[in-house]
Amino acid sequence: MIHGIDHTAISVPSLERALDFYGNLFGFEVEFNAGWPQGSQPLDDLVGLRDSESKVAMIRLGDTKIEVFEYQSPEPQLQNPERPVNDHGITHICLRVSGLQQEYERLRDAGVSFNSEPVDLGTSLCVYGRDPFGNTFELIEDIEPAT
Repeated sequence: MIHGIDHTAISVPSLERALDFYGNLFGFEVEFNAGWPQGSQPLDDLVGLRDSESKVAMIRLGDTKIEVFEYQSPEPQLQNPERPVNDHGITHICLRVSGLQQEYERLRDAGVSFNSEPVDLGTSLCVYGRDPFGNTFELIEDIEPAT
């Protein structure tokens, strides 16, 4: 069962500048600040990229969360900073679910395209897919960490 949007995500050329902007101007607080090096196959599978490397932070304001990525690899394509709203910019929306495996199978069986099988990240199960227009979404389910 899908419960709603968990977070949105953006890709930026400077994580530090983005955190400064959203933190100082809007009051977002950093929930976590992390990243991954090239060679992390589960994350390559999840995001659908080869040899990916990124810094990432999750910021929160009340119930609103934004995941901010600064990819080092593959090299991001520059976009017009004044692009109209009909051009691409947001990287994905994330939907919080229960029964992620069942939702994944239901959607896959309905013809939805996914980058990979669900990926266990320790405290959550995640999978990225695409809507009919090529927009990326993520399904996420919190799980108990393995002991």
